[in-house]
Amino acid sequence: MRVAITGASGLLGGNLAIALCARGDTVVATRRGTSRVKHLDGYPIEWVDADLGEPEKLARAFAGAELVFHVAAMVSVRRRPTPALVAANVDGTRNVLDAVRAAGVRRLVHTSTVGAVGLSEDGAPCTETARWNFAEHDLDDGYVTTKHQSEALVHEAVRGGLDAVIVNPTYMLGPYDSKPSSGKMLIELARGKIPGLTPGANNFVDVRDVVRGMLLAAEHGRSGERYILGGENMPYAVAFARMAKVMGVAPPTRVLPAWAARAVGLAGDLQEMLSGNEPLLNSVTVRYGYCKSFQFSSAKAENELGYTHGPIEPAVADALAWFKASAML
Repeated sequence: MRVAITGASGLLGGNLAIALCARGDTVVATRRGTSRVKHLDGYPIEWVDADLGEPEKLARAFAGAELVFHVAAMVSVRRRPTPALVAANVDGTRNVLDAVRAAGVRRLVHTSTVGAVGLSEDGAPCTETARWNFAEHDLDDGYVTTKHQSEALVHEAVRGGLDAVIVNPTYMLGPYDSKPSSGKMLIELARGKIPGLTPGANNFVDVRDVVRGMLLAAEHGRSGERYILGGENMPYAVAFARMAKVMGVAPPTRVLPAWAARAVGLAGDLQEMLSGNEPLLNSVTVRYGYCKSFQFSSAKAENELGYTHGPIEPAVADALAWFKASAML
């Protein structure tokens, strides 16, 4: 099968491309001129220069493909949508939808995020039917807002006759994280630079489990539906302890006082406002660290697709080995 991918240079897209190559598909991957793809040199991927802002080039790249995985996105901690975020995540999705239609692609799998789903309001992990309520909790940063908007575009396209499925991964860990993205947390933990613990929680998953879930969604997912592809819900203290054990380092044990964390967040807000540069932390990311409602259920994907997930330890071990082999750690 001929399959096209956007965002193959990233953690999820790279592992997806590797899995597709392994099963014998012809893989076409779009990239920007600045994309770093050397870490995938050993795989038979056909690279095509096509930016998300170039729908004609996207359509040419998708020509002849039976399936398109739209994985590319701009990830940011900025507190509000910026023109760049809107261009990449909203306008870019619109252009991918137009290109899929123009190329006559049979099915699209759109990669969203659990940040486009919702936050638990009853203590139970969120499902796909949760109400998007991030603004009510002051957690509607530019990334989750634009990903929420991009999902709306996909639903609109499905109502217009497009065959598309949406997947919503949680916090992914694993090898081939060349930027690094989520793996930056592992690098900081290995270096002993995690300043302390916050009482929040998250859902952590092996990126290769997510890839398998995406392939299942492409084959068995119902058009217009979305599927949460996650792993284990854990407080950060538990997650860091398990990751540190795999790495052979000491986990952080000091609990950060809320007032100190808020001060760091406000300093990041000020830095962003004065310099225009994206800070490492701001008030929104700090609130995420204290959020206990960021927990999700993959039951729908398990029941409808046959999705399964394992523990995070293999993902941590393989990510660590890859970072070391790539001279990133």
